[in-house]
Amino acid sequence: MAERTVILDRYELDEVHLGKGGMGEVWGGYDKRLDRRVAVKFIRFPDGIPDPELERRFLHEAMIMAQLDHPGAPAIHDAGTFDDPRRGQRLFMVMQFVEGATLDYLIDEQGPLPIGWVAAIGAQVAAVLSAAHRRSILHRDLKPSNITLCPDGTLKVLDFGLAMLHDPELSRFSRTGQILGTASYMPPEQVRAGTLAPQSDLYALGCVLHELLTGRRLFTGPTEFSVYEQQVHTAPPPVRRLRSDVPPELDEIILSLLAKRVEDRPLDAATVHDRLLPYVTGVGQLPGFTVRGPSPLRMYAHAVSRVLTGVADAGTVPAAPVISRVSGDPDFSRGDIERARREAMSLARDSRYSQAVEVLAAVAVPAGRVLGAEDPEVLNLRGQLANVLFEAGDHRRAASAFHQLAVDMAKRYQADDERVFQCRMQEAVCHAHLGDSGLALRLMSGLLADELHAYPVDDPRTLELRRQIGELEKSAGDVEAAGRTLTELLDDLSRLYGPEHPATVRVRDSLTRLAP
Repeated sequence: MAERTVILDRYELDEVHLGKGGMGEVWGGYDKRLDRRVAVKFIRFPDGIPDPELERRFLHEAMIMAQLDHPGAPAIHDAGTFDDPRRGQRLFMVMQFVEGATLDYLIDEQGPLPIGWVAAIGAQVAAVLSAAHRRSILHRDLKPSNITLCPDGTLKVLDFGLAMLHDPELSRFSRTGQILGTASYMPPEQVRAGTLAPQSDLYALGCVLHELLTGRRLFTGPTEFSVYEQQVHTAPPPVRRLRSDVPPELDEIILSLLAKRVEDRPLDAATVHDRLLPYVTGVGQLPGFTVRGPSPLRMYAHAVSRVLTGVADAGTVPAAPVISRVSGDPDFSRGDIERARREAMSLARDSRYSQAVEVLAAVAVPAGRVLGAEDPEVLNLRGQLANVLFEAGDHRRAASAFHQLAVDMAKRYQADDERVFQCRMQEAVCHAHLGDSGLALRLMSGLLADELHAYPVDDPRTLELRRQIGELEKSAGDVEAAGRTLTELLDDLSRLYGPEHPATVRVRDSLTRLAP
């Protein structure tokens, strides 16, 4: 038996490495001092030439990741340099050894995953990203092979350290001109060598969730550069076109993550987490990957989820919202808004929508009075209230809430702000749910006119709005108007994207079903 490599007379490496990538290789190992399994990662330089600056940044990022201390990211135990007799000095990082299967392997074995599982995976990843982004840590290479599903159903997001080696302006090209990252999960701004933001990780998460639901990568092509081109220019196909059982609202969440412009994506990872939680239902066993039974980590997380939220025991009804004290303006503070939002999120997660509405409404009134209706935090609070009303099925009150929110947001941000357009669209959708297709169509048509003033005529947002108008005309029984709207849209899509593009095919199929 060959003699095994031992680092610093402490970490004994396995005979074969676990995996190797463009910028790192990972080995299983044994910590002789503390009697535990570990994973040891070595840095690999893209051009094979040692770079002191990259080494310094690697160690710096190891220190940052050691401070992250989140259950969804592997703990870092040690970092340093090792004098390898065969390869010279090598920079290494010792991490928690993670048992489980990466999501790329899970997709290969299972194909499209159950909706509840996809939402659970997305919410967990978003929670990890939220913790990282608070420390200004961007992942920059989020993909299925960097996410491990553990037997108890929890996740570990891997490879933060290597992903953070480069500053935003250096993150695109290595010295050899190679684009750093993975083409199938790379946001447009990273392809363009633009400045990255937390929403760049959210785009990659959208690619992962789309793949988990469909069983196929969002964009593919014969070369990496053909995929880069699609990431920048091609509108992502809605999941529901490939999988009709996906709720429309969940499809909308994923499409919002995949927006080409950073500012059109959700504000932060915490928002994504909260929006995905309602879909974490029916999460059963994944044979061969998860193990049924008690999980200490899951037990711990369940208890923590009820701390500082104001939620009483599952078998009782809360006596009163913990934030009810804000009914008097003198006692109000901005902290009350955050507490209300957290409590409402927890209540909505348990489908206790009426109580969530009560909690938010109790704060919205004094918050608006003290801070002003156009204060950004107040607007966010009111947006959450409108969304909870919508989720509760109270479309009449939700329509009113979205309408007034659009008015106040226009005063704060300008009438052509994307957030204003989103509220106006939600108001129209509420009226469609209420059966008032005529009013919904008038609202959507007015919105389309304003969007055409704000965006180019071939902007994906205006194209999608035109499609929704056509579909609503069809559902309202106005076949002639629907045919006219969808035919004009089909011509534009064919000209812009070609006849076989998913968006073109979707409209063509809708027209086919429209024909008698």
